[in-house]
Parts: sequence; structure tokens; C-alpha cells
Amino acid sequence: MESTLLSQIDSPDDLRQLDKKQLPQLADEIRSLIVDSVQQTGGHISSNLGVIELTLALHYVFNTPEDRFVWDVGHQSYVHKIITGRRDQMHTMRQPGGLSGFPKRSESNYDTFGVGHSSTSISAALGMAIAAQADNSSRRSVAIIGDGALTAGQAYEALAHAGDLSANLLVILNDNEMSISKNVGGMSNYLARLLSGKFYTSAREGSKKVLEKIPPAWEIARRAEEHVKGMIIPGTLFEEMGFNYIGPIDGHDLDTLITTLGNMRERKGPQFLHIVTKKGKGYEPAEQQPGKYHGVSPANGSKASGPSYTQVFGQWLCDMAKKSEDLIGITPAMCDGSGLNDFAEQYPDRYFDVGIAEQHAVTLAAGIACEGKKPVVAIYSTFLQRAYDQLIHDVAIQNLPVLFAIDRAGLVGADGPTHAGTFDLSYLRCIPNMVVMAPADENECRQMLTTGYQFNGPSAVRYPRGSGIGAKINPELTTIDIGKAEIKRQGQKVAILAFGSMVYPALKAAEELNATAVNMRFVKPLDTALIDQLVQSHDVLVTVEENAVKGGAGSGINEYLHTISNNIPVINLGLPDKFIDHGSHQQMLSDCGLDAQGITDTVKTHILA
Repeated sequence: MESTLLSQIDSPDDLRQLDKKQLPQLADEIRSLIVDSVQQTGGHISSNLGVIELTLALHYVFNTPEDRFVWDVGHQSYVHKIITGRRDQMHTMRQPGGLSGFPKRSESNYDTFGVGHSSTSISAALGMAIAAQADNSSRRSVAIIGDGALTAGQAYEALAHAGDLSANLLVILNDNEMSISKNVGGMSNYLARLLSGKFYTSAREGSKKVLEKIPPAWEIARRAEEHVKGMIIPGTLFEEMGFNYIGPIDGHDLDTLITTLGNMRERKGPQFLHIVTKKGKGYEPAEQQPGKYHGVSPANGSKASGPSYTQVFGQWLCDMAKKSEDLIGITPAMCDGSGLNDFAEQYPDRYFDVGIAEQHAVTLAAGIACEGKKPVVAIYSTFLQRAYDQLIHDVAIQNLPVLFAIDRAGLVGADGPTHAGTFDLSYLRCIPNMVVMAPADENECRQMLTTGYQFNGPSAVRYPRGSGIGAKINPELTTIDIGKAEIKRQGQKVAILAFGSMVYPALKAAEELNATAVNMRFVKPLDTALIDQLVQSHDVLVTVEENAVKGGAGSGINEYLHTISNNIPVINLGLPDKFIDHGSHQQMLSDCGLDAQGITDTVKTHILA
């Protein structure tokens, strides 16, 4: 049964009608709703429980949606959604047709900026603040960023720019690992109230006007103020970048949050508030294991019978590291997600988590490769997009032996378009010197990783989220011939050339169609000799891939056929030219015509036409 206070909140205006003394009760009610709903739908628990008080305070103080909030990464925006009229839709979170797990502009006018990747909030909020300044508007822009997201260069680029401007921007650092400072408590909270208040601001500005007429005296006073603030607060870096720094304060103390935010809302120019929170706050399992409860699966979710591709990679990495002392493992803040936990524990001196810094990860690997080592970069498909220039400029041009283990390739279900790896075949195959592989099953994934590792140049193995068909895995570190495809089924008239995750749906379709099914294995180089044979012995070629059809693997086959001046009909199946909303992975494939039935129906329709 929904509790009394929460049932009254349909918008931030309703929230602002409450007495401050009622907010702790509301926070408890929201905490219960999040735990209950996320356990049913899947999603993020720890991060959202940690920002309940902050979110309430923000909407209590600021005039949303006129004032703009930008949530970095966005996986901590569930409280924001509940307060902004979506409480009764929480059971649809990450479900087909339901709420997105991230802020989404088309979902609500309170969602000012769509996010999913990290470290974009300050740039976006600064852009909004500049626009407000140009409009002579008093609206405020607030970026809420976690300490992990401050490991990315874009955040510092935005901070450096904002500090040079007079736009009214507030950056809130949500420090939930105490990675910057543990100076939290009564004295720190008191200082935050004092330093953000009007008395301190007026005294400071008045002194400045007087002392600026005596330059030496002003410089002495300025340095004295910095020295005193530096002794009691850890904000020297942000002060030097041009921000007025306040904090750190307790991010679960509603009174301090509301008072401090109220004071800072009235201040002009770039402001920086440092709060400290606890991930999983108020829910003991998440407090004890915040990493485990960062992202959870639905309570009724199906369990995979075999190892996931991520686990296959993790085991391969440990096995190859045992054999090759030159192996170096690199990941941009995705140790657990990319399957490096065991490797990090067994080979700590050869493991590097660089933080949310994909560009640095790739160039770091390039530097390591220059010295004769063999770096393996474990990275999500969408995150590699953020290091595309480094991939080309630092690795491929120099033809360096860096292996990219690309996880979450293809559609990713409930995480939606911000996390879907739907472009990697397109953006990889156009790069000279690259070898690009897509495994049909778990054992082939292991073979391709070994092949890429032993290749003396840049290579990539892209594999999907979750488990494959349950193929038996050969524990030996065997390779496959580069550029060689395999015929899985010999048929007539129609040849289906499938890549990676589409091989077994294509094989099933081929059985119904009495068609030839080919596991292409390599997107680059293509097995052109086999393609030549298929052209001579079949009437139609069908390409199938879980990647954007435009510029993808099928386009590569089209390009080759053009060079041999062959006019055989080709059907290219893949993901359509649009961003696909979140939902069930299998349903998404079906909607795109990429399950066995969809492939069969498309081929039959083409033949009948």
C-alpha cells in the first residue's frame, strides 16, 4: 500500500508545499519504493538510495523545471523521476514501452538532458547556463556528478571552461566513496552554511572592493583566504579553476542541504558544492555491498545455464596471462562489468583500471605496445566510441598489436540505446590494419581472443551481452585462420552469410529454407574466396548482423561484390537506421526481423517477389 506522504507528491510543486520536517519521512517512503520496484524491474539500487536526500533538497530549493538539472550518467535519477510525476510508472522501469532507466528528454520536461555515458553533465549544464545568460534569464543550471565521473577528461575540460565564465552554474560533486575527503561532520556542515551565506559573501565582496585599490594588500588577503580555506576544506583545486567551493557536507542531512543549496542558488557565477553520501543508504544489503547492488536483475529474471561471454573472456585472460608474461590488462572503470576481477586479483601488477577515461586507456595501450608488451583493452562497445580518435591515430596508424575485447556488442535490452553496441562493426571495419572478429559461440570467442592476441597488429573481438548457445569450451588456447569463414550448412539457391550472434538464428532459418548457412567469423578481412564460390553456386546472398545495417558487415560484402562486377541479388539484414528503445533483447531482435522467423520471412518474401 502506498504511503501517505508520497501519494501526495505528483510534482515538485507538491514537494515544496511540505514542511521541511516532513522530508525525512518522505525520504524513507521513497527508499522503500525504489527497493521494491527495482527488485521487480531490474536496474540501479545503490546509486539511487544514495541521492534521495539530495534530490529532495534540490527540488525543494530550485524552481524546476524552469531551473535545469543535469544528472551525470543518469542511473541515479530514479528519485527525480518519482518526484516529477512518474511515481505510478516505476513498475514499468526498463520494460518495453515503460520508463527509461536514464533521463530522457522525450519522457518528461523535467529531464533536461539525455544521458547514459559518464562525465557529460558539466558541459551540458554549462551550455544551458550560457543560453540563460544570453536570454537575460535568471534560471539556474545544476550539474550533479559522481566522484567516479570526475576521472574523465571531459569533466575537467568543462570545469576549466566554466571557471573562466560568469555564467550561473552550480556543480554538485556527489562523493560516495570518500575518495576526495572524509572531512564531514558538524564543523564541516557549519562552515558550509557560513561560507555559502550572505554575510560571508557580502563581507568578502566589500573587502575586495576596498583592498583592490591597494594591490599588495589585496593579494595578501586573497592568499590568506585561500590558505585558511585550504586548511579546513579540500577545494583548492576547484577554487583554482575559478569556482567558489563549498563543502564537504553530509549529503544525507536535509537541513544542511536545503540551507546550503538555498544560499548557493542566490550566488552568481560558477559554484561548486561537495557532498558526501553513502551508496545504498538505508538498505543494509546495498550498504554492505554497493557494487553488487549497483545494477540488479529482476527478481524473476531467468538464469543462464552456462558462462556468459564476459566470463569466457575473464577466464581466457587469466589463462593467457599464465602463458604469456607480456600480457597487460586494461579497462576504463569496468573491472567487474568486463570480467577482469579474477585477473586483477591474480595479476595485480599487470592490471590497470584507468577510471572513466577511455581515450587514455587506448593511448596507454598503444604506449605499452610500443615497448614490446601485449595489451588487452577490455571495453564496452559504446565506450570505445569515446576513444575513436585514439583507436585510429595512436593504434591503427602505427599498426600496434593491441587487442580490443569489446563487450556488450549489439542490442543490450533494458539499458536501451545509450548502451547498445550497434555501430562497432561499422566504425571498426573502415580502419586500415584492423582485424575484426565476431564469434558465433563461446568457444569461438575464446579462439578469436587467442587469434587476436597472437596477431602482430590491432585486432578486435566483439561479443554480445549475456550467454551464448552453451557451446563446449576447449580449455586449450587455440587459434583460427585469419579471414577464414566456415559453412555451417550446405543448401541451395540462397546463401545466408551471418556474423557473430546472428549465426545460429541464421542456421535455424536456413534449415527451413534449405539454404546454405555461413559463419563468416571475420568482418575484416572477409573470406572473399568463399564469397566467390557462393556467388557462383547460389541465386541470392543474404547478410545478417546485429549491427547497424548501414555501413556494417553486409555493406562490406556489397563493396566486394561491386569490385568483381557481380549483379547477384543481396539482401542486407541488420539493425534499422534508428535508435531502438529499451525492452526485452529477444523482442527487440524479433521487431527488427533478426530472429530465425524474421530472417525466414524476409527471404521468402524476397523470393516470392
